[in-house]
Amino acid sequence: MRAAKVSFITILTLTLVAGCGDPMRDPLATGEARAVIDPAGQSVDGLIVGHRLMEAGEYELALRAYYRAASDQGMTADVLSAIGSANLRLGRLGQAEQGLRQAIELDERFAAAWNNLGVVLMERGDFGQARRVFETAFALDGGKSPPLRENLRLAIQMMENNVYHEDINNDAFELVRRGGGRYELLQTP
Repeated sequence: MRAAKVSFITILTLTLVAGCGDPMRDPLATGEARAVIDPAGQSVDGLIVGHRLMEAGEYELALRAYYRAASDQGMTADVLSAIGSANLRLGRLGQAEQGLRQAIELDERFAAAWNNLGVVLMERGDFGQARRVFETAFALDGGKSPPLRENLRLAIQMMENNVYHEDINNDAFELVRRGGGRYELLQTP
């Protein structure tokens, strides 16, 4: 029994020692491994990467690329507008609006940022402000961009359709108790 124990411990020790190798024989230490990334090479602009990812529908990855661009270039109007656009596509309207407004503060003549801010405001149901923002974008663009023209047209249409109509909300309703904890909402004549 004692011999079996000694044999087991010896085999276990040899197995553990066999796993320990000479660090100087490591491929990285001897230079056998090749670098995958060229340290002297140029990195691709994060804005370009982000724009390509947006085209591919990868909005979360695009947002990360835009943040990487911000770390390289700083928070420029282009970067802030791109971050706002990615947040808009992700449905983060508050963050999108904040980024786009910051982009406009840095560059008041940036028509794309104005347009995207208008889209955010339309999504929020603020058609009046969206219309004013689209008008600003349209003026800055000179009416050259068909999508911008279409956005302005939609904002005007939504504003006209959103007018308060008295006859729509003039209906009177009455809450009637039917017994046993049941209630019914009835329209009064």
